[in-house]
Amino acid sequence: MIPAASFAGKRVSLFGLGGSGVATARALIEGGADVLAWDDNPNSVAKAEAVGIATGDLRGADWAKFSAFVLSPGVPLTHPKPHWTVELARASGVEIIGDIELFCRERTLLAPAAPFIAITGTNGKSTTTALTAHILKSAGRDTQMGGNIGRAVMTLDPPEPGRHYVVECSSYQIDLAPSINPTAGVLLNLTPDHLDRHGTMQHYAAIKERLAAGSETAIIGVDDSWGAQTADRLERAGQHVIRISRRLPLTDGYFADGTDLMEAVHGRYSRVAFLEGIGSLRGQHNAQNALAAVAACLKVGLELGEIQSGLESFPGLAHRMEQVGRKGHVLFINDSKATNADAAAPALSSFARIYWIAGGLPKEGGIEPLRGLFPRIAKAYLIGEAAPAFSATLGEAVPYEISGTLAAAVEHAASDAAKDDNNGEVVVLLSPACASFDQFKNFEVRGEAFRQAASIIDGVKPIGGTR
Repeated sequence: MIPAASFAGKRVSLFGLGGSGVATARALIEGGADVLAWDDNPNSVAKAEAVGIATGDLRGADWAKFSAFVLSPGVPLTHPKPHWTVELARASGVEIIGDIELFCRERTLLAPAAPFIAITGTNGKSTTTALTAHILKSAGRDTQMGGNIGRAVMTLDPPEPGRHYVVECSSYQIDLAPSINPTAGVLLNLTPDHLDRHGTMQHYAAIKERLAAGSETAIIGVDDSWGAQTADRLERAGQHVIRISRRLPLTDGYFADGTDLMEAVHGRYSRVAFLEGIGSLRGQHNAQNALAAVAACLKVGLELGEIQSGLESFPGLAHRMEQVGRKGHVLFINDSKATNADAAAPALSSFARIYWIAGGLPKEGGIEPLRGLFPRIAKAYLIGEAAPAFSATLGEAVPYEISGTLAAAVEHAASDAAKDDNNGEVVVLLSPACASFDQFKNFEVRGEAFRQAASIIDGVKPIGGTR
């Protein structure tokens, strides 16, 4: 835990008592703050009280006595309208912050030179965070990973000069971190997302930009117009900017040339790393993730050999193009995290011949956006509520069956793939392009069910995400 000593002796209000909220409250208490916490869920309040956190309805609190208000990132700050606690805080002139801001203040107080890599973006931030942390750990660095992935940031070990922090930051967290100041701030990409919470794409992009703007070095993906404009704007303002691209040769920065990761310096190119043969980092989207990790790790002092070794040993993330097993020429891939068509596209574009398991609770737009990838699909196995709609979209373009259940789909896909006499690797891919809630509690449970179904097929050898 990181005691929030910057608020020692001060009265702090807090709203949101989920896992990270409780961790933040305990960090404040450990640091000497007088905390009054609340949540709209009575069960959450009861759990907080059980671990010694003082609670009370903030509607009746004396807000003039609070030095700060700590808000859970899951609670609306601006859109669709500010939460009632936000309105009370603003009316009393109380600053509104989140747990990432607390972390930044403690790092500044205790060890401002501690390397801090903060990562955001619409897509890929979890993989990039995990990959960057893995490379650092593999190189023997004291590494802490958390934020929007894994551990709540205030549950990490306290800042020390040689301790490296890799923190995934959502737009909600950045919006509550006015003094965010990473050594390397990574902005991977920007596409419309969470607009119900941010109102407009312009506002969403401006929030993401704050992380890069506050950093010592901003590492920015420039494959979308929002990222390219952000890089140009920050550079004009005097910011140190490193551009990365998964598809464009750059004059300066880092870019992907197939599976080679290249550095460009005034138009002169050299290879700094490669992804050939690294199964956990297939596809252009992972090339972007790897480029960001390489740039960030170089920024904090790693050598190229250490970085390459870390890339090669990266196991990947569960449920994100996770290699779970192999039987001869058939590879089983768990991409259960792909809960809409856009999220399924990277996996479908990463393999040449696919036995595709898709379906579940359908999202708006269905799988029509994936039509350009249909030629890669040898056969589709449709499950859940989306099966009739998906079959209509596939039509005569792709052979399909309505399997109904995931277990049946895996069994049938594995059998068909084993008979495929196409020269080279074929893939049984769970990339549902749907939410899981019609048949499973969440995408993790769905992914685990796929992993289990694949593991009981005779002759399948587990991979566990490694090369």
